[in-house]
Amino acid sequence: MDREELAVAYAAPGRHYHNLAHIEDCLAALAQVEGPSAHEREILSEAIWWHDVVYDPTRSDNEELSAQLAEQHMRADISREVGRLIRLTKTHDVAADDRLGAILISIDLSILGAEPARYDAYAAAIRQEFIHVSDADYRAGRAAVLRRFAARPVIYPDANFAAKYDRRARENLARELASLS
Repeated sequence: MDREELAVAYAAPGRHYHNLAHIEDCLAALAQVEGPSAHEREILSEAIWWHDVVYDPTRSDNEELSAQLAEQHMRADISREVGRLIRLTKTHDVAADDRLGAILISIDLSILGAEPARYDAYAAAIRQEFIHVSDADYRAGRAAVLRRFAARPVIYPDANFAAKYDRRARENLARELASLS
């Protein structure tokens, strides 16, 4: 799959948040990160491009399927690491010494620390992706996800992202949680 084919996948019907705009936002966030080598940037860029290529809100194995697809299309020297990073997006849990994982997960979660209007648009887009779920079930499921993030001592495993986004992310999460109850 080339970039055009990936872009087509991200343009599939029903993708209201997990679409090409999300990938572009993640790539823009990566461009602002200082420190990664050219090789590490390539790995992170590929992980961003591929991390949501398979997205079906009725399934629980999207990350694994995306990782497998990426690994099949990557050069041998980066395929394993790209796949590993994509798999981290299932739980967003990162080991303390995993610098690339911390960067990718922080990029993927950066929307949580967006300006309130942008965050609200994100939350509405997520609801649209789960339109097949009843309101009561959605509220319960979404609230559980948000509570898990809010309960973390650190939402963003990368210190620079944490400094920039943590406070506003917690405010956004609290606001959305209040709206769900």
